[in-house]
Amino acid sequence: MNDTPGWASPGSAPSDGHDSGEQGPEAPQDQPSGPSSKWSKEQPPPAQWSAPGPAQTPPPPAPPGQGWGGGPTGGPGGGQGGQGGPGGPYRGWGAWQGPPAAAKPGVIPLRPLAVGEILDGAVSTMRTYWRTVLGISLTVAVVTELVVVLLQGLFLNDSADTDALDDPSATVGEVTRALGATLVGSGVVLVITLLGTIVATALLTMVTSRAVLGRSVTTAEAWRDSRPMLPKLLGLTLLLPLIAVGIVAVGTLPGVLIAAFGAGDAGVTLAILGGLAAGLVAIWLMVRLSLSSPALMLEKQGVKKSMSRSAKLVDRSWWRVFGIQLLAAVIANVISSIIVIPFTVIASALSGDSVSNLLDSGTGDVGWTFLIVSGIGQVIGSLLTFPITAGVTVLLYIDQRIRREALDLELARAAGVPGHGGSDTPGSTPGS
Repeated sequence: MNDTPGWASPGSAPSDGHDSGEQGPEAPQDQPSGPSSKWSKEQPPPAQWSAPGPAQTPPPPAPPGQGWGGGPTGGPGGGQGGQGGPGGPYRGWGAWQGPPAAAKPGVIPLRPLAVGEILDGAVSTMRTYWRTVLGISLTVAVVTELVVVLLQGLFLNDSADTDALDDPSATVGEVTRALGATLVGSGVVLVITLLGTIVATALLTMVTSRAVLGRSVTTAEAWRDSRPMLPKLLGLTLLLPLIAVGIVAVGTLPGVLIAAFGAGDAGVTLAILGGLAAGLVAIWLMVRLSLSSPALMLEKQGVKKSMSRSAKLVDRSWWRVFGIQLLAAVIANVISSIIVIPFTVIASALSGDSVSNLLDSGTGDVGWTFLIVSGIGQVIGSLLTFPITAGVTVLLYIDQRIRREALDLELARAAGVPGHGGSDTPGSTPGS
């Protein structure tokens, strides 16, 4: 039997090899024998515990109170001190009073997290370090939206002639040119937005990783730590959607080829079924690779290594990771819609166009009033959604490492939690 203090049950005999041969005072013959009476008579004094050894003089009776079992002091429930008593170093076994509370030096407790704790940790990071978080989000959102508004107002509106898309008498060439101009305009806006998202994600990843340790970080420090990894993060962010598009293209290719060789109905049906199947595979793979970004930033890994790390961390937790990521995306989109839609309605009213006309015109010519007012709504929406999406992804990555690799012990040491070997070098990240 293990004789480690705090692990043996009340009334158990000493471990083999630890019996000194001495006997303590014998219990009266008329007193019932059993574990409870032996425990009550031989329990150690309050706030002390020693390994089994030679018998000692019986301790004085403990003061009145509730023992570990809920009974009065000196009864079957045991005394106030000792292994299970409130005054002892061990607060009972897990079945009696539960495990001790996990250390929480920062925005999350250092243990496996529930879904609500991950979401709360992202919000707590934004609330506790609001100057840095909102400063980063606001700067990135303003710069991104300013570039988008200027490009749309000065160049894209003039080059995008979408009238042919609504004209039934338009020729194939006119429709093709209009469609191409629309795709180019949308692609330019998407690329600019993507670049802004990458920068915001990189900086907020560093802020959240320090918030877990209870340490603040300035925008300049976050930029200095994340700047060397930005090219790799850009490559990773562009590679993942390309992989998804490639998988869907491969799934639809057989149906497209069959339709091209004359079997139109069969080819279309096969292309649809193949596309759906390939889409499911793409979603499955994207979820497995969804933790690549924090793995790349915090572990200073390459693109390929960060993707393999994400796949390893998500393995056997796919549905949990998918559900949390989906919930965070829904929350972010709802918050963004609540803010953006009213600004869009106001912008359309001020510009003199109805919302239906703006939707029908697509990326066609819109006025400066609409661009500016709707851009303000986009900035406010991004100000709130950037920290949520980035924070949830980072905390989900940390949670998976706690579950798989006991990262909580390393985080406790880095945060300087007593009893965990002191603190590491200030400024260390969970992945370092």
